[in-house]
Amino acid sequence: MTSLFDSVTFGKITLDNRLVMAPMTRNRAKPCGGATELMAEYYAQRASAGLIITEGTQPSQVGQGFLNTPGLHHPEQVKSWRTVTDAVHAAGGRIVVQLMHSGRIGHPALYDSAHQPVAPSAIAAAGQCFTPAGPQDYPVPHELTADEIAATVRDFADAARNAVEAGFDGVQVHAGNGFLLHQFLAENTNHRTDSYGGSLAGRIRLTVEVTEAVAAAIGNERTSVRVSPGNTYNDIAEGDTQALYAALVPALPELAFLEVCEIVSRPVTRAVRDLWQGGLVVNPHATADSFPASAETAQQILDEGLADAVSLGALFLANPDLSARIASGGPFNAADESAFYGGDHCGYTDYPVLGR
Repeated sequence: MTSLFDSVTFGKITLDNRLVMAPMTRNRAKPCGGATELMAEYYAQRASAGLIITEGTQPSQVGQGFLNTPGLHHPEQVKSWRTVTDAVHAAGGRIVVQLMHSGRIGHPALYDSAHQPVAPSAIAAAGQCFTPAGPQDYPVPHELTADEIAATVRDFADAARNAVEAGFDGVQVHAGNGFLLHQFLAENTNHRTDSYGGSLAGRIRLTVEVTEAVAAAIGNERTSVRVSPGNTYNDIAEGDTQALYAALVPALPELAFLEVCEIVSRPVTRAVRDLWQGGLVVNPHATADSFPASAETAQQILDEGLADAVSLGALFLANPDLSARIASGGPFNAADESAFYGGDHCGYTDYPVLGR
């Protein structure tokens, strides 16, 4: 029987255990998109995870959707991330960066140029963006041209190469949560009539091309993808979720692993498991019967063969030594939700560890 504390290898990344720190936006980067010493401390504190997946990191300026999120498209950003990766590696951890282009979830006030947010189609998202001037309605995005789509693919590949230069063990492509790649996948945001829209083959094309480009840049064995089947976050409606992922998952290239952010139901996750022959990480749906707040419920996911590893968000956020706490049966710190996004060390690097 596989244990949460057994090692596992995904491509070229060997995990000492099967507890993965899920990607979480924390909004504590420099305004210029650089990583900070505080971020290095935060991630290094959690190095006992089998693998850390960072917060979403923009591959280009126009990929930014939130205040104080990091980037990997400028030399100074690359240099700043080296502080983080060195700290994690010194603590014995493994870390991959999540590349996240927010697409229409953004606002011109976030950029230092005249850019508009971009999307597959000129359809504004419902809701508001937090900007330096306060909350503002999401604008109608610029519909990407074919040439701009090609440039976006190159941006992801360039950012992946920057990630390796910055010392990351790999890269995750974010194709969920209503951001750019998910916007191309979804029916309500992709009204294109060219080869990047219409049919399922058209809607999945950009996600496949970006993943292939990243894999070509740094190696399939260091590349992963995150999907969130059925997620309606950021005003997304996929249409037929089962059909969409039945088309997408087999079309992806060989990867270190695929991560499923479980939103709708366990059967959808099982369907992805049946379609995907490589390493699979599941971020469980946060319900009373499936959220792994204990070793027993997390272990059950492995026992059922649903995944090869389990990714956890808020539990790692509030418990830097989560693996030790699960091994000992707790207790677990409660997460301070008021400090999730932005701020200083409070609710970020000041959670206690066992024995202190």
